[in-house]
Amino acid sequence: MTMPFEARTEISDEALLVAFGNGDRRAAQDLTRRMVPMVLRYASRMLGDGAEAEDVAQEAMLRLWRIAPEWRQGEAKVTTWLYRVVTNLCTDRLRRRRWVDLDGIPEPPDGAASVQAGLEEAERQTALNDALQALPERQRQAVVLRHIEGMANPEIANVMEIGVEAVESLTARGKRALAAILSARREELGYDEN
Repeated sequence: MTMPFEARTEISDEALLVAFGNGDRRAAQDLTRRMVPMVLRYASRMLGDGAEAEDVAQEAMLRLWRIAPEWRQGEAKVTTWLYRVVTNLCTDRLRRRRWVDLDGIPEPPDGAASVQAGLEEAERQTALNDALQALPERQRQAVVLRHIEGMANPEIANVMEIGVEAVESLTARGKRALAAILSARREELGYDEN
């Protein structure tokens, strides 16, 4: 008997992973639909490269499928585990880089109604991505997880394997650095001085 899609969306990530570990391929499809967009967004913000982000997302999901049979519900959230894996994969890639070609970062797709609004939003996104790439790696991780991915500080602390106070410090320093980097471009990016 096949479960309706609406009912399947109410199943927790952990329960879906356990179901996949027990042979339910549909559970993997449902979990993939939930996790891949999140993983791609985070990896893309961390790396500034869509192709590399796709590689990281694929590797992270493969690792998730490999550990599925041993997953013990209640010990960790799937999202926390997955963010930790993506963080490690991104960190490995960033350490192998000697420099980042900021001109090579593609502008994100735009769904704005007008061309002018679309161009302005793309310029803002590019400026944010450029500014994020200028931050130290740990500050960038904390800022992206907190303010772009919307995670709570305790969950970020688990992902980054640091204390909550360290997360708060990294986030605060990262926000200040971003503000300093972007302040000179306020008018250019279409923000009022008010």
